[in-house]
Amino acid sequence: MPENTPCMPQISLILPVYNEAKALPFLFDKVRDALKEMDYEVIMVNDGSRDDSFDVMSGICATDKRFRAIDFRRNFGQTAAINAGIQHASGDVLVLLDSDLENDPDDIPMLLAKLDEGFDVVSGWRRDRWKGSFLTRKLPSLLANRLISKVSGVRLHDYGCTLKAYRKDVIKGVALYGQMHRFIPVYCAWQGGRVGEMPVRYHPRRFGKSNYGLFRTYKVILDLLLIKFLDKHMTKPIHFFGGAGFLSFGAAFLALMLAIYFKLTGQKDFVQTPLPVITAMFFIIGLLMVLLGVLAEMMMRVYFESQDKPTYSIRTTHNINHDA
Repeated sequence: MPENTPCMPQISLILPVYNEAKALPFLFDKVRDALKEMDYEVIMVNDGSRDDSFDVMSGICATDKRFRAIDFRRNFGQTAAINAGIQHASGDVLVLLDSDLENDPDDIPMLLAKLDEGFDVVSGWRRDRWKGSFLTRKLPSLLANRLISKVSGVRLHDYGCTLKAYRKDVIKGVALYGQMHRFIPVYCAWQGGRVGEMPVRYHPRRFGKSNYGLFRTYKVILDLLLIKFLDKHMTKPIHFFGGAGFLSFGAAFLALMLAIYFKLTGQKDFVQTPLPVITAMFFIIGLLMVLLGVLAEMMMRVYFESQDKPTYSIRTTHNINHDA
C-alpha cells in the first residue's frame, strides 16, 4: 500500500447533535480519552440546532481531523441524523452515541469487547435510569420495551438507549425513515445479525432539557406496527391484504345468509334490517383490500427490481464466484 494512502478507520463514532453547544466541549474531551488507544473517526451531524452547536463542531474539526461535521439545513429528526452519519461513516464498526452526556463514552471499549464475542450488534442498557420515577417514567419505559421485544422477537431491555455498536455489514443496508432509529437492532436481527446487550452507565442531563416525553409513546407503537408489517409482509403484501379481503368477504357472506334466513322465516324483510347494507359494505371492503394487495405487490416488485435489491441476505459464502 502506498505511504500516502490513508488508513481506513476502524471505529466510526456517530453523534447526532441538536442544541448541545454547552455539552459538546465536555463530550469531545471524554471521547478523546475513551478512544485514545483506537483508530477512529467521529461523524457529528448537526440536526438543525438553534444554538451555537455547529460553531463548536467546526472548531473541533479545525483542530482534529478525526472529527468530521455534517450540518443539516433544518431539523430533520434524530433518525435522519443517524442515517446521515451511517452513510458517511467508513469504519468497520459503527458506534452511535447521544451528544447530551447522558451516555458515557468510557463504555464504548466495553461494547467493542462484547462485539468481539461474536455479536453483530451490542446495545447499551441504562439499567439505573429513572430511579425515583417508577410510575411516571420507569414503568412506561419497562412496558414499552417489553412490548417491542414481544412483537419484534428481539429481547432487549432498553431500546431507547442510543449507545450501540454495530458491525458495518449489518447496518449499512438498513434504510431508516421517520423515527425508526430505536429499532435498528431489530432490523439487523431480521437480516441475520446476532444482537447482544450489556449494562452501561447513565448520567442525568447536565445542560438543557430532554426532547423526549410520554407523548411519544403512541408514535413508538405506530412505528412498531409498521416494522412488524415490513418484516412479515414486505415481500408478500398480497397475503396480508388478500387475507383481510377474504375475511371481509366472509363477513359479507354471513350477513347475506342471515338476511336470507330472516326473510325465509318471515321474521324480517330485507328493508327491515341493516344486513343487506352490511353485506354490500363488507363486500366492497373485501374487493378493495384484494385490489390494494395487488397494487402493493406491484410496488414491492418495482422496489426490489428497480434497485436490483435481493429479497435475501447472505452472511458468507464458500467457493462462490461473485463475478459470475
